Amino acid sequence: MTDMRKTALVIGASRALGLGLAAELLRRGWDVIGTVRGSGRTGLHDLADASGGRLTVEQLEMTDPGQTAALRDVLAGRTLDLLFVNAAITRGDLPIGEVPTDMFTEVMVTNALSPMRVVDVLGPLVAPTGTIGVMSSDQGSISLNSHGGQDLYRASKSALNQLMRCHAARHAADTRTLLLMDPGWVRTELGGPEAELSVEESVPGVAETIERHRGKPGLHFVDHLGNVVPW
Repeated sequence: MTDMRKTALVIGASRALGLGLAAELLRRGWDVIGTVRGSGRTGLHDLADASGGRLTVEQLEMTDPGQTAALRDVLAGRTLDLLFVNAAITRGDLPIGEVPTDMFTEVMVTNALSPMRVVDVLGPLVAPTGTIGVMSSDQGSISLNSHGGQDLYRASKSALNQLMRCHAARHAADTRTLLLMDPGWVRTELGGPEAELSVEESVPGVAETIERHRGKPGLHFVDHLGNVVPW
């Protein structure tokens, strides 16, 4: 009998949404490779210990292109059904004119440039019928921005969305599914304590939306309920 288990690589899986997604995919029968920054022990290591070998942990500082290339070499010969890039940062709610240049660079490199480098370097490991997804936000939607605030974070997610559109256009004949995922407003360090959803409420919908879009080529900007998010 052929083993039909699917394999996912989740970038940024040490905590919060990334850790929750890794756990949810395991629950749904996937094999999972999750990445963490640094060498310290995280919740992902605990999850791996309880996974019966179905979850492996790799180290990756996503903003270091050399480490991304090294991870590609480690995974050479593997075929992924899902590559999902979850990492992002925020540095507070400053008007854009007050944002220091080094802060602007840090957020843009982490939230926009580095995820796309990961997509370019690790995307070829994804099967032709597989999915490449990145964690976006409805704050990256230009048309939904009626109240302002979080200028830099919004700009970084808008840039990520635009770069994924560039990627989709450049690879128009690609049969893989491309997803920009809005997980909702989630109570994480990034989302804050007033957010509407817990990780446990958001993540099952994220995983279900990923699975429902399998086999649908092209770029989709969707939320954790499967609804289309306007650009």
